[in-house]
Amino acid sequence: MSQNSTQPSSRPGKEASSTNGQSKSNLDDAKSFYDKLAPSKKPKTPKPQNAITIAVSSRALFRMEEEQKIYVERGVEEYVRYQQEHENEPFQPGAAFPFVKALEAVNSRLRELYPDSEELFDIVLMTNNHAQVGVRLINNINHYNLFIERFCMTGGKSPIGYLKAYHTNLYLSADAEKVREALEEGIAAATIYSPDKVVEVSDTQLRVAFDGDAVLFSDESEQIVKAHGLDKFFEHEKAYENHPLAHGPLKGFLEALGKLQKKFYAKGQRMECPIRTYLVTARSAASSGARALKTLRSWGLETDEALFLAGAPKGPLLEKIRPHIFFDDQMFHVEGATEMGTIAAHVPYGIAQKYNKPSSKKEPVSKE
Repeated sequence: MSQNSTQPSSRPGKEASSTNGQSKSNLDDAKSFYDKLAPSKKPKTPKPQNAITIAVSSRALFRMEEEQKIYVERGVEEYVRYQQEHENEPFQPGAAFPFVKALEAVNSRLRELYPDSEELFDIVLMTNNHAQVGVRLINNINHYNLFIERFCMTGGKSPIGYLKAYHTNLYLSADAEKVREALEEGIAAATIYSPDKVVEVSDTQLRVAFDGDAVLFSDESEQIVKAHGLDKFFEHEKAYENHPLAHGPLKGFLEALGKLQKKFYAKGQRMECPIRTYLVTARSAASSGARALKTLRSWGLETDEALFLAGAPKGPLLEKIRPHIFFDDQMFHVEGATEMGTIAAHVPYGIAQKYNKPSSKKEPVSKE
């Protein structure tokens, strides 16, 4: 009797154990399947007041020459229609694209070290395009897996008025007139140009090169050169060596980069820092270099490298540095840089603008 009573009771237990094991296996398989289908979780967007905000126009981020031609030759309605008809077609990357990718690489490193910090780069797409064109822009952002969540599409109105609302630290555009408007509002801005040849840049370290006078510094010294010549300039710089220069339009952006660099230094990663900055100036080291370096020191700032070229062309050295972007106030140096494969940005500020020759790169009023 006892033998007969135990045998039936053991079978259901084994069957239940087998069924539970199979169900768990099925659940694990299903979970694995749906995990592969689900998009990877995107990081949280930082609050504008905590972030370093980089505003980029659509024509700076993507190559839109064909679309621009339609806008100029056939008008806005045909332009919008064309964009809608081709909204599933990707653009080619534009001049600012490698720079934006490098910003995102820095953000990835910062999130690893400071998971809860919002001191990050925040990229905003700032465009005067109509909202309907936004679908194609969104498709391209997703196509290239860019983390750009903030858009400003103004429907033909200049976006300049929105830059302050976005707490913009730097505005990059392909439209020189909009850049001038931004500078007049006290916002760091530059017109970005694609290089004449493709040169590979680092995908792990953001490299930013700055001219000194009228970019990081004011144009005080350049005014002396233009009015009185180089000899008077050297005398002036020697006499005022210990008097810091006033700040130029991009001083704040260098300051923001330095702030992020220090976060890596605090974790013992100075040598592995994914941000590197360069001063590339036509100044002579012995004759006028000390004032530039002492000015940076007085601001509590530094660049990782300082190159004093004494009037020599900047293009060959920039070709060695391979920055993601180089800022200069003179089109002569911008064009020299792009000829050697450097992505360069013109800062239309200071006395030199009266002497800049019209650029062959100049474009008509555009859809940005």
